[in-house]
Amino acid sequence: MVEISSRFEFTQLPLSGLYLIRRKRMGDGRGYLERLFCGRELTEAGWNGPIAQINQTYTAKAGTIRGMHFQCSPHAEKKLVICLKGKVFDVAIDIRKDSPTFLKWHGEILAPEYANALLIPEGFAHGFQTLTSDVLMLYCHSEFYAPESEAGIRFNDPGVGVHWPIEVADVSERDKKHPLVGRSS
Repeated sequence: MVEISSRFEFTQLPLSGLYLIRRKRMGDGRGYLERLFCGRELTEAGWNGPIAQINQTYTAKAGTIRGMHFQCSPHAEKKLVICLKGKVFDVAIDIRKDSPTFLKWHGEILAPEYANALLIPEGFAHGFQTLTSDVLMLYCHSEFYAPESEAGIRFNDPGVGVHWPIEVADVSERDKKHPLVGRSS
């Protein structure tokens, strides 16, 4: 009998509360089992409640940017972000005004072959750029979607300075209109 526990390896990233999670696969000649979520084990990295929603996105074209999205209090949310197909450069921006890393960003490449995910705490904007075509992303949210609390930061805010790894191919009109919030250099 194989015990299915300790299925995750957590790496604290440079922004407080932001974690890279690597999933430990169990496999044999048929394939593998990979746990995507375990509330008990993810408490180690700050997930301390139920999943309110699970969403999936499909993005057709490489170079597409989605983001930088967040929900304001009282609907601020944690997100567990997983790439199920393709490859993305996933970015989190610290928008906690009292944080020493306010308006700093961190990016990680997520892909199924890396068996990884980002756990993004409350107080962060989130987005990604597709590095391949035909990308499927899965999001676990700690709060329900609240349109009145929805907000964003422009993906190319020069005061934040996210370095997208490939040429930008597509961005929604909504994401192009998010405000600039970064400090001037």
